[in-house]
Amino acid sequence: MSYKVLVINPGSTSTKIGVFEDETLLFEETLRHSTDEIAQYATIVDQKDFRKKIIIDFLSSKNFDAKDLDVVVGRGGLLKPIPGGTYAVSDELLADLKVGVQGQHASNLGGILAREIADEIGVPSYIVDPVVVDELTPVARYSGVPELPRTSIFHALNQKAVAKRYAKEIGKAYEDVNLIVVHMGGGVSVGAHTNGKIVDVFNALDGEGSFSPERAGCVPAVPLMRMCFSGKYTEKEMYKKLVGNGGLNAYLHTNDMRDVNRMAFEEGNEEAKNVFDAFIYQICKDIGAMATVLKGKVDQILLTGGIAYGPEVCDAIRDRVAFIADITVYPGEDELLALAQGALRVLNGTEKAMEY
Repeated sequence: MSYKVLVINPGSTSTKIGVFEDETLLFEETLRHSTDEIAQYATIVDQKDFRKKIIIDFLSSKNFDAKDLDVVVGRGGLLKPIPGGTYAVSDELLADLKVGVQGQHASNLGGILAREIADEIGVPSYIVDPVVVDELTPVARYSGVPELPRTSIFHALNQKAVAKRYAKEIGKAYEDVNLIVVHMGGGVSVGAHTNGKIVDVFNALDGEGSFSPERAGCVPAVPLMRMCFSGKYTEKEMYKKLVGNGGLNAYLHTNDMRDVNRMAFEEGNEEAKNVFDAFIYQICKDIGAMATVLKGKVDQILLTGGIAYGPEVCDAIRDRVAFIADITVYPGEDELLALAQGALRVLNGTEKAMEY
């Protein structure tokens, strides 16, 4: 039996949707929303009806009857910490998405929209591997400050998807391989995967680990404290220094690694080359750290995310860490397919839906 799946992935100024028949994409679209359109709504949840209408209208424009769908799956949002998996959008999960128990973000709308559209046509609704997936071991939570435990917020959907893809390609179960997965996009996260769980990962949202195109990463703690109390910056300004204007933006005023490559390797910009080298250096240190988590038993290192399209980056990482394990590159992040696959695993009976 084949299944038709509607996938909804809301962003701050867009809603990406795709319709699949099993894993075959029938059509997809990124529905853009202007700043003026979004500004009309006081909260993220208030945008629900606006975005829903756009989705339904787009399906109609494709002459696709929503009643032909077998399931609707949305991007998971800032829920409470949960293990990885596919979750039915229960009443409790829906309530937490609306409240935003770990913050307000457009991704919270994914499950809300999925549930409402699915209920109207009488089919199930799910979310898959939201950013709050938390499978850390107890020892990984210690930070050195009891009030500041390490937390797990990262690119869980893409990390899990490429890890499962690699395992399938080599004829093994995800639960039977030890992997280090490196997601490189606007943020960077490096995770240690073993026994089907991500037992340690650098928190991409709050800026652990390597700096990235937009995030400062782990910075010296006491100098940061002094900067915060210097009176020169507001809390909002300090946050922007760490998240948004940090990393490549801070050093080179661009968040595009292609610009960095051009400056460093085509224009001979020495500072750009130094920043490029530092970016590689820090990611490789993170990979080395995760290798110790796995006690050196690493089957493969996987590089993914938009930056993984750049051979300069992948080759430079390989040069430093190939002694740990071989590297496989899965550039980009096919989130729509990953969401569809999560729902299909439940519908096909290869996984059970998780309870929130």
